[in-house]
Amino acid sequence: MGVLDITVVLVSAVLIGALGWYFFGPRRAGAARLEGGVQRVDVTVRGGYSPDLIKVRQDMPVELVFDRQEAGECTSRVVFPDLKVGAGLPAHTRTTVRLNPDRPGSFGFTCGMNMIHGTLLVEPADDSTAPTSDVHAATAAPPPAPPPATGGPSAGAERTAAESEAADAAERQAEIKDLTRRVAVGAVLTAPVLFAVMAYELFGATWVPGWMLNHWVQLALITPVMFYTGWPIHVTGWLTLRHRAADMNSLITLGTSAAYGYSLLVTLAPGLLPKDVREVYFEAVGVILTLILLGRLMEARAKAGTGEAIRALLGLQARTAHVVRDGTEREVPIEDVVVGDELVIRPGEKIPVDAAVLSGSSAVDESMVTGEPMPVAKHTGDTVIGATVNGTGSLRVRAAKVGADTVLAQIIRLVQQAQASKAPIQRLADAVSAYFVPAVIAVAIGTFALWFTLGPPPALTLALVSAVAVLIIACPCALGLATPLSVMVGTGKGARAGILIRSAEALETAHKLDTVVLDKTGTVTAGKPVLTDVHPVGGFDETALLRLVAAAEADSEHPLAQAIVAGARDRGHHPVAATGFDSVTGKGVQATVDGHAVLVGTARLLGDVGIDTTALAPVAADLSAGGKTPVLAAVDRRPAGVLAVADTVKEDSAAAIAALQQMDVDVVMLTGDNARTAAAIAAQVGIGRVLAEVLPEHKADEIQRLRGEGRTVGMVGDGINDAPALAAADVGLAIGTGTDVAIEAADITLISGSLGGVVTAIRLSRATMRNIRQNLFFALLYNAVGIPLAAGALYPLWGIRLSPVIAAAAMALSSLSVVTNSSRLRRWHTQPLPDIRPARVQPRVESAADRAPAARSTAVSTGAESAGTEYDPTSRTDDGTVTDPVCGMQVDKAASVDHRQTDHSTRYFCSARCAAAFDADPARYGAPATGGPREGDDHR
Repeated sequence: MGVLDITVVLVSAVLIGALGWYFFGPRRAGAARLEGGVQRVDVTVRGGYSPDLIKVRQDMPVELVFDRQEAGECTSRVVFPDLKVGAGLPAHTRTTVRLNPDRPGSFGFTCGMNMIHGTLLVEPADDSTAPTSDVHAATAAPPPAPPPATGGPSAGAERTAAESEAADAAERQAEIKDLTRRVAVGAVLTAPVLFAVMAYELFGATWVPGWMLNHWVQLALITPVMFYTGWPIHVTGWLTLRHRAADMNSLITLGTSAAYGYSLLVTLAPGLLPKDVREVYFEAVGVILTLILLGRLMEARAKAGTGEAIRALLGLQARTAHVVRDGTEREVPIEDVVVGDELVIRPGEKIPVDAAVLSGSSAVDESMVTGEPMPVAKHTGDTVIGATVNGTGSLRVRAAKVGADTVLAQIIRLVQQAQASKAPIQRLADAVSAYFVPAVIAVAIGTFALWFTLGPPPALTLALVSAVAVLIIACPCALGLATPLSVMVGTGKGARAGILIRSAEALETAHKLDTVVLDKTGTVTAGKPVLTDVHPVGGFDETALLRLVAAAEADSEHPLAQAIVAGARDRGHHPVAATGFDSVTGKGVQATVDGHAVLVGTARLLGDVGIDTTALAPVAADLSAGGKTPVLAAVDRRPAGVLAVADTVKEDSAAAIAALQQMDVDVVMLTGDNARTAAAIAAQVGIGRVLAEVLPEHKADEIQRLRGEGRTVGMVGDGINDAPALAAADVGLAIGTGTDVAIEAADITLISGSLGGVVTAIRLSRATMRNIRQNLFFALLYNAVGIPLAAGALYPLWGIRLSPVIAAAAMALSSLSVVTNSSRLRRWHTQPLPDIRPARVQPRVESAADRAPAARSTAVSTGAESAGTEYDPTSRTDDGTVTDPVCGMQVDKAASVDHRQTDHSTRYFCSARCAAAFDADPARYGAPATGGPREGDDHR
């Protein structure tokens, strides 16, 4: 090894060491300016973020003013995945993103394509270091007033989703036009040089005009390709390196600059180099840059489709509305509609805003929002959703929500939020990407040194070509695109199917669910009791019995009473006025109807006045065994019949549960009902395991218990009392027809309220994760194979050397393959539920007593007394402890948090919350002073 070889090796080692310090050494942080209680930081976006490390304080509003001084789709968005904030950054515009960091830590932010990164350091609020003037020189002078914010949870005027999408589309089209021009110029100028070199290699000099092989002619043709066609690559690549970062552009610009610079030296001063290494690589420079730009052009066209969900949702909005003001109907822009306006919706028109129906009836197509294909009948008092399509009837409605408060606007906002989040699987790509480009540059330097010192002659040529090939073939872009594009498509497809996915993490976790817990009321069932049976006895007919009972119940506010009255009306009976109405707490009602004394309620109510219920008991028992609540009736002190009220099962519940079971997902029902009622409902829909008699405050505990069994649990619910359980599950799925609290606590919202949405959500998650894994596999395999090939791994064995031209083509195809595979997810469609009858199962019911030996109080609070369970609220064990009547826990009297003295005993409580619950409704927990609940009530 000569002196020159040793020098090259030493220089290479020094360069690699310097490279490590440059990319991974300490960085200077930019601090925020404190102005009027707000922390402000200016961030320049040009090939990177400057500063890319920003310090702010906790619990103080932050305004990041992004000054984007470039165009191109890569940096057209900024995303704070951990903070679930994203914003569009129009080209050559200052955009303010507002944040309110509520916890200390390090929060990364990145461009939309995950290629450029920065870090927001949130220091604890008690830190003594207050924000001062920005240490970054670019913000020494006060900035001009920023335009309205385009991202973040800020108040005030923001760019609407439509304006953001219009700006993004305009920038995307401008980029496509620019790339098209540059590719055309590159192709035209590179073609003659490539033809001359290939013809010379294949057929010899006699087939090629001498002037085409002239170095000066090739220099003249390729120089415009280098500095015009490749300009976007070079600018971004060098700027990124200046920011102590590197991306695909950096690798390409290093490789082509080395090849062009070496060829330029051979052309201008050939005497400085030995004769055997005076080879130029102009054709490689031209082909590499043209192919890279061509691949980028194809990427831009393909990526334009990945954001179709937002555009499609925006396209649903009505543009105008027919408003009645001062008695006159007029057509106004949708932006001019205000809450309280009266609107006229003609047949076939889009409903402009969320509203309540004042008059009229019609079938409304809600498929564009809920994903349900069947139109929904709307009548006076019903609500209608903006962007849905009115059917053949005419409606007069009152605007309830407009602008950003409408369901459609919330859907768009949730989709944007999900697309701004980061799936956990992306951490793999991020970890690799952080070291990928510096490692590739180090490999290229090492490759050059290796072939220069050990390679056959001409060593310099072999070393240069191999190093350039390594730089060109490496593709970090494929890794960066692997996850965000699939998440963008997947969340968009979910929104179109009526499934709102709050984050990429929820989208990823859903594919791992092996257990789905269903709340019964409002989830498996419709959540609204209805009259199902009328069984008259003792000579009464059904019509007469129902007429008398409905009249007696008409003045009661109890849900069972309202169901009976509604059932009578549906059957064409209009209750007459009753007199002498009296509600007997926990038992029923009594009233006089048409001169008849009518009692309606429990067997206890009838027994208290001496009425023999022997004839009614078998019917009531049969109805109760079927999951229905029996209501006994007596007329003039004679048994008259039994009516049954039940919360009916939703039409598609059985099919959805069967589909989940076919997907190897265990289905568990969770309910506050007594074991008998719960088992009856579970048997109807084919659920094999039931957790019954669960207090609302213990639902989350049951979820944790299932997770403790090693399960990945999804919880589906709709009520306020489901919110803790939704939050405790690995994935919470809220029925969209439920409460806002439940929806807010959930990771996924099913707008239609159908259990079929659970099946669709899991299928979509599985399809998206399969797509992401394919992308990551392609990207990692490509780089794992391509880089060693480019470095010359096969040259010693078979003399195979990878040309930089082929490397450029492979690199372009790598990124394009990832984009194309992500776009393939756009062909995913929802599938109808299978027409499967529920399997005949005998549900395994776990009651309160099964889960906790001393939890019999739970049975009382959930209505289990209808099954004959007796309960002594003062029950105590031999060790001196008593049972908390609210939660069923064992409490040591001396250590109890609180106690209450009742007429017959003292109640002890484990917590102030249990004591407060007892105070709010003593009857529910067995206090005799105010009676008890109606028999069979479902205390949810």
